[in-house]
Amino acid sequence: MQYKFDKPVHGVSGSINYQCTIEWRNGKLIADEPVTSGGTDSGPDPFTLLLSSLASCTLITMRMYIDRKGWDIPEIAVNVNLYQETKDDKTITTIDRDIVFLTELESERKARLVEIAKNCPISKILAGEIKVRTFIFHDEETEKVIKYPNDEITVLWKPEFCQHSGRCWSQLPEVFDYKKKHWITPTGANAEKIIEQIKKCPSGALGYKKNEEK
Repeated sequence: MQYKFDKPVHGVSGSINYQCTIEWRNGKLIADEPVTSGGTDSGPDPFTLLLSSLASCTLITMRMYIDRKGWDIPEIAVNVNLYQETKDDKTITTIDRDIVFLTELESERKARLVEIAKNCPISKILAGEIKVRTFIFHDEETEKVIKYPNDEITVLWKPEFCQHSGRCWSQLPEVFDYKKKHWITPTGANAEKIIEQIKKCPSGALGYKKNEEK
């Protein structure tokens, strides 16, 4: 398992009703709810952000294809909207994507670009199987701590906190191997790399201390 981003998208909410600050690799944006839902409409709402992702991915993917082909198509537009229905106690979401060609274009090229749009990465994600996993970071202490030392640091594992997210063993298998009884090999990588991976543990099950620390 390898995450798409080295640094995850980070969100924080404060005392202003429903307003959230979303941090991405190059800056921040504000997400909010419309006034009718109790927000201040100071930024796009979650549904708008979802549809924006599909719209931008569609346009970028088509533009990459147009540039590769060397076609003279200066401008394209996309309109995206959704509606939801409940059938047999199940919510069904339908997303409609309208591609608007703002210049004259042959029907063959239009058809080809529609196929390209259908295969943009976000389209594939939305059309495929999606699984959302939720973890909570723990700061509490626990009596049971298993220690795995090397020359520089001691890796600390709290089994009661472990939620088996798979981040450790899939991203640093030379240190973490769940198939082994003693599943942490602290000499498998340098201390800096191990610490970096430990910080990605979502449950707080993994920790470390430098050996000179008490």
